[in-house]
Amino acid sequence: MRRAWLYLVFALIVPVALLVSSTGGAAQPAVTQGTPTAIGSGGAVATVETLASEAAVEALRDGANAVDAAVVAAAVLGVTEPFSCGIGGGGFMVIRTSDGDVTTIDHRETAPAAMRPNSFFENGVPLPFNDARYSGRSAGVPGTVRGWDEALNRFGTMSLEEALQAGIAVANDGFVIDETFFSQVQQNLDFFDDVPSTRVLYLDPDGTPRDVGTMQRNPDLARAYARIGHLGAKGFYRGAIADAMVESVQHPPVAPEANHLWRAGLMTMRDVKGYTAPEREPTRVGYRGLDVYSMGPPSSGGSTDGEALNILEGFDLDRSDRAEALHFFLEASRFSFADRNAYVADPDYFDVPLRGLLSDGFAAERRALIDPNHAATSPVPPGDPYPYDTAGEAAATAEQSETTTHLSVSDRWGNVVSYTYTIESTGGNGVVVPGWGFLLNNELTDFNFDSLTHPNRVEGGKRPRSSMSPTIVLDDGQPFLALGSPGGSMIITTVLQILVDRLDLGATLPQAIAAPRASQRNTLLTAAEPAFINSPEGQALVARFGHGFSTTAEIGAATGIEFLGGGRVLAAAEPQRRGGGSAMVEEPE
Repeated sequence: MRRAWLYLVFALIVPVALLVSSTGGAAQPAVTQGTPTAIGSGGAVATVETLASEAAVEALRDGANAVDAAVVAAAVLGVTEPFSCGIGGGGFMVIRTSDGDVTTIDHRETAPAAMRPNSFFENGVPLPFNDARYSGRSAGVPGTVRGWDEALNRFGTMSLEEALQAGIAVANDGFVIDETFFSQVQQNLDFFDDVPSTRVLYLDPDGTPRDVGTMQRNPDLARAYARIGHLGAKGFYRGAIADAMVESVQHPPVAPEANHLWRAGLMTMRDVKGYTAPEREPTRVGYRGLDVYSMGPPSSGGSTDGEALNILEGFDLDRSDRAEALHFFLEASRFSFADRNAYVADPDYFDVPLRGLLSDGFAAERRALIDPNHAATSPVPPGDPYPYDTAGEAAATAEQSETTTHLSVSDRWGNVVSYTYTIESTGGNGVVVPGWGFLLNNELTDFNFDSLTHPNRVEGGKRPRSSMSPTIVLDDGQPFLALGSPGGSMIITTVLQILVDRLDLGATLPQAIAAPRASQRNTLLTAAEPAFINSPEGQALVARFGHGFSTTAEIGAATGIEFLGGGRVLAAAEPQRRGGGSAMVEEPE
């Protein structure tokens, strides 16, 4: 999205005393336009939104490292992309440090301790999705603030207070509402109207979305950021914000005239105070001589993309025509998703056979089921990775909604961050925490909440399975690519398709990000964008290989960085999807 502040202020010098208390308005500032590709040297940033990229690259120029700049960008996105991400949600950050280590920070939301497998059941049957979503019950304990704090404390140079200043400035000064922002409000209108705190922030007095081209301000969120900056993470997980959040979950703040039933949730202050953001080992697979690192359980991104890459390594994609290569891509995804759906959940609650899923032996077994001439009929059954779930296999293969947002950041010292975070569905659970300006997540609907037995069933303290796939690719230990995308379960296929296009089919990173997409997730029909379906390759996939497609408007909104050698770097974002993204480098060519 392309937006602009009323005043272009990078707020490392803006004092908290300047916070104001107006929302809306019709001022018309000049709009700062983003560019989807940038080449240069030093650090690099690619996000979905110009203001976030500007703030991050300014931080890099002022001496911040990639972890600092990632938090700066994320805090701005929490203001300008509030229906996709924010401090009411959580995420996964993959970090490659300047000394060559790769690690991850898991700040996925957790279920309140009182949640049970039947918490989304009434009268013995599971709730319909919207009844489960628009409620206090769907909100997990947010992990974003703890994740930012852990990342900065372990790997950054900025304080949390410093990193939040740009976000405070944007929240106070405002940004221009664009078509995407407007449409995201529009699709939630019937529910946002039920909640006075949400209604006053995002709707005009007549109950319609604020007009495109007008200003959106959020002084309550600026105040929340200021409190967190002053007190640290405890400013969110204890005291006034935590109290208001728990109250909003237990007693959703709906208007008497609300036309929906908003069910109470089970979150307590003990749940909030006890939240932790653990550092976890990344997944790793070797692919075409490169090392591909991503996020392990409770995310299914790294395991599913890793399994699919292991399957694809057995095919000579560079010798295939594009339609045949895409056939193998779709089939590898189909079989990997069957295994993802069966075996991936929070590893603290289920013994995920990660070594088996990422083993070469299991990949060979799954590869043998792929017909090179014809698409399989879904759903295909999962395989059995347990015979391969051994330490010997692991030595070779593993070190152990459509919202969401992704950002990719690097710095001049070799630190690289691939970061995806979210509040789950567009608009989360629909509740803006009164007085603090942020939407709560509906992340608990990412559980298999209609099952009492699935590995990803609801349980107290558990983290729901995710599809987020923040990915870093190393070449002989040195950074080569960083990438990721939003898009619910289509995140996995988006990242996989970009990797195949870039590593096997000769595309540049900007071309791979812009290319039309398809997403096969072990469903009868493959979801695909119209441009993919109508392409010669799409037509060939139907005629030659028997694939069937269903149409979806957009798949993903990726960002990435490629390291070109000699200190040069290329940052790339979407040219069109979600209004287009913004790529910047520290020292442009």
